[in-house]
Amino acid sequence: MIRILLAEPMNLLRGALAATLSLEEDFSVVAELGSLDQALAMARAVPPDVAVINVGLLAGDGLSVVDRLGAEQRGCATLLLAGPDACGQLNRALDVHVRGVLGTQAAPCELVRAIRRLARGERVIDAGLAVAMVSAPRSPLSERELDVLSVAASGVPSAEVAAKLHLTAGTVRNYMSVILRKTGTRNRLEAVRVAEHAGWLA
Repeated sequence: MIRILLAEPMNLLRGALAATLSLEEDFSVVAELGSLDQALAMARAVPPDVAVINVGLLAGDGLSVVDRLGAEQRGCATLLLAGPDACGQLNRALDVHVRGVLGTQAAPCELVRAIRRLARGERVIDAGLAVAMVSAPRSPLSERELDVLSVAASGVPSAEVAAKLHLTAGTVRNYMSVILRKTGTRNRLEAVRVAEHAGWLA
């Protein structure tokens, strides 16, 4: 039996996906989540073989949750469902414990096939998304610079960014200077817009 953890923010779609997957005799949907808040706890309670996650849930600390899920549940393969506009997020996600990506336009039979392949230990990369990911600009920013810009994107002053990331205000200013130089922008707002448009901010 292939145990599946399903994380999809839209209730109707989540229910439809769960119903479709449950029709397979060798599938068991052990968790249906609208966010990743309880993903780690659920995975510890009922270890899944495959986690099917909407890429939109990687916003905020979602990427770190997926990374921890893969680190804690070595037998669990993560499959991200994504549209063609999420290539920046997918490129970052493939740097952590993600073994598969599938387009949201895929037919139900393709999702079923992908889950079975992942459960066998294979990788699954949607051909259409792969082409888009290769052509998408890679982020020139380091993970720490992306952390700083992500917090700064909320509009808080540098002192609050520093406090949240346990840095000094001077260090944050230095990071911001590097970020502006690397993104070719004049201020924080422009840098955030460039990074969000490119999908570098999860």
